[in-house]
Amino acid sequence: MTEIIAKLEDFNLGKEAKSSGALQKIGIIGCGSMGQEIAKTISQHGFDVVIIDLDDQKVNDGLAGITRLIDDEIRRWGMTQSEKRLILSRIKGSVDYAALADCDIVLEAINSRKPGTSLELRKEIFRKAEAVVRRDTIITSNTATLMISDLSSGLQFPDRAVGLHFLAPTDKVKVLEVVRSAKTSDEAYEMACRFVKMLEKKPIRLMESPGNLSTRMIIVVINEACEMLMEGIASVHDIDELMKTSLGHQFGPFELADRIGLDKLQKWMDNLFAEFGEHNYKASPIIKRLVRANYLGKASGQGFYKYDANGRIYGDTVTCPEFK
Repeated sequence: MTEIIAKLEDFNLGKEAKSSGALQKIGIIGCGSMGQEIAKTISQHGFDVVIIDLDDQKVNDGLAGITRLIDDEIRRWGMTQSEKRLILSRIKGSVDYAALADCDIVLEAINSRKPGTSLELRKEIFRKAEAVVRRDTIITSNTATLMISDLSSGLQFPDRAVGLHFLAPTDKVKVLEVVRSAKTSDEAYEMACRFVKMLEKKPIRLMESPGNLSTRMIIVVINEACEMLMEGIASVHDIDELMKTSLGHQFGPFELADRIGLDKLQKWMDNLFAEFGEHNYKASPIIKRLVRANYLGKASGQGFYKYDANGRIYGDTVTCPEFK
């Protein structure tokens, strides 16, 4: 009789069984603005999400930020209250890396304000994550300029490391850079690409290079726009308007810079200039001056543009010297 019951249990639909290669839970380390956007996007597509940060205040701020993102979408009639409750029910916060233990993918998405590349900090995050996750868990980073091989150099199993670079706004951009190093396994890479498709995005497959594709091109465009502004060719608004209307860009270079954050943008430029030594990657004097003045972009209320309390543009900070 016991043997019969044991066989019947094999067909028990109530048992929780995870199929090999299934993706159910995603861990995100870093509750800043980008981490919040990524968490919301992933949860919207049916995944359980755990967000990790240094202390309870940062975690609570992250959860509050995700709620604000959803509320903004509700105000635009892009989501309902019931959808909001469902999304938030899938997102948990913690300060303990042990909460990542059953995650299928762990994504590092920190936003360090410290000067430099934050390479050692990110490597330490990778090591802490690997100490608690399963062998088949993929460890990824949203880094824009660092090499995945450098980040994974301290891992016991560097073959599990992949780059997943989300482009903002994450719910609207339908592509995602998926970056492999020389040590990334085919299994880990294909699993990462499958995850991207489950988010209804197209994976852009890349071999690692500082800046990937998007960041290297964005930096050159923004720097060239700054150069034209300093030459007195056109105003901030008109340069942006031309790029949006003639080339179909969602944002012009100056509005995009403000959305990225000028301090973050300067770090990207510093990192790529140090790597390649090309003048096109060197931060424009305008960007440096704005950062020194703490005009960091939309998040601070002022960058190339001035923003009201609702984040709407109402004026320019930098005026073209020759433009009348």
